[in-house]
Amino acid sequence: MGKRKMAALEGDGEEDDAPATHRQFTAGHLKNQEKRLIVVLERANLESVKHGKGYELLNCDDHMGLMKKFKKNPSDYRPDILHQCLLMLQDSPLNQAGKLQVYIHTEKNVLIEVHPQCRIPRTFKRFAGLMVQLLHKMSVRANDGNIKLLKAIRNPITDHLPVGCSKIGTSFSATELINPRELVPTDEPIVIVIGAMAHGKVEVDYVEKEVSFSQYHLSAALTCAKVCSGFEEVWGIK
Repeated sequence: MGKRKMAALEGDGEEDDAPATHRQFTAGHLKNQEKRLIVVLERANLESVKHGKGYELLNCDDHMGLMKKFKKNPSDYRPDILHQCLLMLQDSPLNQAGKLQVYIHTEKNVLIEVHPQCRIPRTFKRFAGLMVQLLHKMSVRANDGNIKLLKAIRNPITDHLPVGCSKIGTSFSATELINPRELVPTDEPIVIVIGAMAHGKVEVDYVEKEVSFSQYHLSAALTCAKVCSGFEEVWGIK
């Protein structure tokens, strides 16, 4: 992608005049493209709750009374973590270069495909409204209606991953401590699984091994940032 097109997007992140729009450039990502990073955000907290005449995205900040009433653990309802991860991933140069594909797998077993051209709302309030729409209508379209920016797809996730690609889990407790750059393949797709929850560990049977990217605890969003940076560096994406 040329520098002129990238410069034209620099101000994009500061505006939020639409809940979701597709970017004003053509992403290079194709389903049969070989070299790409596939990120699966596991255990995401997405659940709608009836409030008044409508629905809201259940979260610990706005629904603490509900948490106490039904004796729910507030830390289990942190959709803001997913919001932070998606902002980091979708805004990355890696995604703008067409080398990233993101999937979301929720605690309620809903599998969601994120279109590479999906621009995530800057504020959590608008993001929450978008997620409620997604949960109830199973998809969110671009303003022009031509592209499904977010859509629920059929489980399991393995049906949507390239055959034979490496599938790597991430965990602070993993015994192998590496730099994300060490995972970057030369010309093949690779899947990295990141937990989008406040605590606990992602345990899925489709990963082949687990790695850690730091000797310190990293937030999910920071893990996403480190992974993207490593791939951008190796693949020469500026």
